Amino acid sequence: MEAARSDRYTPPVVQHSVLLFPESAPLALESGTTLAPVTVAFETYGRLNPEGTNAILVCHALTGNAHAAGFTASGQEGWWSGLIGEGKALDTSRYFVVCSNFLGGCSGTTGPASTDPRTGKEYRTSFPQMTVRDMVNVQHRLAEHLGIREIITVTGGSLGGMQVLEWAVMYPGMVRSIIPIAAASKHSAWAIGLNEASRLAILNDPAWLGGHYREQPSHGLALARMIAMISYRSRESFEERFGRRISVRTTTPPAADFFGDPHQLFDVQSYLHYQGKKLVDRFDAATYLYITVAMDTHDLSRGRGLLYDVLGGIKARTLCIGINSDVLYPVEEQREIAQAIEGARYAELDSTHGHDAFLIEYEQLNRVVGEFLRSLP
Repeated sequence: MEAARSDRYTPPVVQHSVLLFPESAPLALESGTTLAPVTVAFETYGRLNPEGTNAILVCHALTGNAHAAGFTASGQEGWWSGLIGEGKALDTSRYFVVCSNFLGGCSGTTGPASTDPRTGKEYRTSFPQMTVRDMVNVQHRLAEHLGIREIITVTGGSLGGMQVLEWAVMYPGMVRSIIPIAAASKHSAWAIGLNEASRLAILNDPAWLGGHYREQPSHGLALARMIAMISYRSRESFEERFGRRISVRTTTPPAADFFGDPHQLFDVQSYLHYQGKKLVDRFDAATYLYITVAMDTHDLSRGRGLLYDVLGGIKARTLCIGINSDVLYPVEEQREIAQAIEGARYAELDSTHGHDAFLIEYEQLNRVVGEFLRSLP
């Protein structure tokens, strides 16, 4: 309790913003189109050494953002604070840790919710489709802007792990090591199917209006989040946490109420409704669509040859981490990555929390990530 309380008295985190691609030098996207201006929101923790060689890059997942550690002035804790900070695996007394909101996000970096300078309105569905490789290109430009010459490691979970793998292929001369967590080398049919169901939830919301919505299509976006949340956990996790317990309903009941009591819900229903509303309060529907499409197009081998050969060509030291209860990106996918990369290590988190364990199991993560970083030459 004391340690948690003292964290709140550290200086508040400040989010930075930088214009990386002005109108005069637009970003070339993988699709063949260009985009400008492109502004990137990011946070840094620790200090970059004079040689520019002590950086660690953290890549966030689908609905994440640049606020990975510490507390904002309003008291919001970073999503990976358990791993970033003095004495933790990503030790800010040794490393310069950087996390940026990726291209296409809605937390300060240019994306579908940004204003299109040509029209003065939000891009929405006129935003060009970006890919994971486009995200990494923008991160690379940010690293150059910050004076980073070498990255000790690039790490992240889920979609963050997909970016990690692309970093190793796209910029091998800059990256010493990579730590992809609960990620895939290419998106599976299973994961694509779940994303499609989530997208259709948004597209079928009457408030979507073909992408010209006047307010967030809250029902569709909330349902998309509910579908995703089921895949982020495990059956065991849901049973342990919720079982068949009943809670008091705080929202308007549906037309058909099978309980006969309009004020009751199963605990798991309440949880999913809460998670849906929470995302609606901070996220954008068009952004959700674009990011999930970028995930679905993720394939490390696209245009590069056989996947095994592409992975085999990675020279960065590698720690690949899986989660034994992950149903979204099963451990077989991480094991295959580790087996294909020469000298790669594989570690597995033992958890009932499913895919979300990379945001929860900090004791295990600090141990395996810390040991790996200390072993680097």
